[in-house]
This record gives sequence, structure tokens and C-alpha cells, in this order.
Amino acid sequence: MTGKGDPTPWFRDQAGPQDEKHAPATLRNRDAIVQVLRGILPDSGTVLEIASGTGEHAVYFGEKFPGLTWQPSDPDPDGCRSVAAWTKRAGVGNVLPPLQLDAEAASWDIEKPATILCINMVHIAPWEASIGLFEKAAKLLSPGRSLYLYGPYFRGDAPTAQGNLDFDRSLKSRDLRWGIREVDDMDGLAKENGFTRTDLVEMPANNLSLLYRRN
Repeated sequence: MTGKGDPTPWFRDQAGPQDEKHAPATLRNRDAIVQVLRGILPDSGTVLEIASGTGEHAVYFGEKFPGLTWQPSDPDPDGCRSVAAWTKRAGVGNVLPPLQLDAEAASWDIEKPATILCINMVHIAPWEASIGLFEKAAKLLSPGRSLYLYGPYFRGDAPTAQGNLDFDRSLKSRDLRWGIREVDDMDGLAKENGFTRTDLVEMPANNLSLLYRRN
């Protein structure tokens, strides 16, 4: 969704069609995310990505995991058009047309996925979006299945990088409902919805991967 220091998620790809947008953070974090996903993704099934943004992650992951079906989604029609444009450009056959899904919606009209991913959404959305994500993930995921979150998070009394503190202030200056969340708060929300955190992986640029399993 967004890169550090600027909650504006997209730049138009000047070399491509108007619908294609580019998020610079994608190129910086995608390989590190792939390494984590290799340890949690099933061998087959559908992976649902919430808040796909430009669609660059979905296309790249589709190429890296050809045995899986990738279902991108985004609440923004512009995001969905960008996902479709990138998918067409890459020619990946295992990435489905994007769905317009909103984490705060009452429900999602979608078949049960094998795994759910949500990358760089939690900090640029109201807390209600995180609540909605976990509530709907609890309904869709079977026991033992994973919910993967990636982005910047605070960890209680642990030292916080100055860049994350600055980023948090920048987010709140744009929308008081936004901001970097505490891992403990995410864990509490997970527990309320029948999930257990199985791992926390430190990632480049002061980001974290949070891995949750449906009980």
C-alpha cells in the first residue's frame, strides 16, 4: 500500500498504460516477503490478498508460487484497475481478476481461501479495518490456516527506530485514525477472533512480518 515517509501509495508508471501504478516499496520488500511466505504457504489452493494496492505484489508472488492461485483485492477501484493492468502486462495465468473488497465491509462474498495476506494496510487505515480483517479472516480460514501481516509495528517497551516514529507522526498528521499499531494490540485482536501468533519476523526497513494461525 505505501512506502515509508509517505502514505500516498502509488505513482503512475510513466512507461506504461494509465491504469498501471507503481509503489516503490514493492521492489524493496518483495523478496524478503517471499522468503517468509515460503515457510507458511500451502502447496495448493487460493491465497487471498487484502489491500493489494498497485497489484505488483500479487503479480510477483504469482510468478514465484506458480502452484497457487492468487486472488488480489482492493477497496479502491483505481487499485483494482492497476492490479488488472499489471496482471495483463506480466501475463501470469494464476492471478485472478481483482475483487473490490473493503476490510470494513459487513462481509466478503468470496469462497474460502487457503491463506490470507495483508501487506502495508494496517497503519494507513482506521483501527476498524484491522477489526474487520480479523473478523472476516476468522470466518473464511479453516483451523490451521494462516493470516500473514506485513508492515511497521511498535513493540511495547522495545526500542523504536526514529524512522518509524517520524512515519507515525506523518500518518497521524494526515488522518488521526491512522498510525503504526502495537504488536500487543494486534495479538489481542487475533486472540479475540480465534487466532494465535506463531511467529514474528524482523524485516528490512524496520518492518515486521506477523504470522497468525487460525485455532
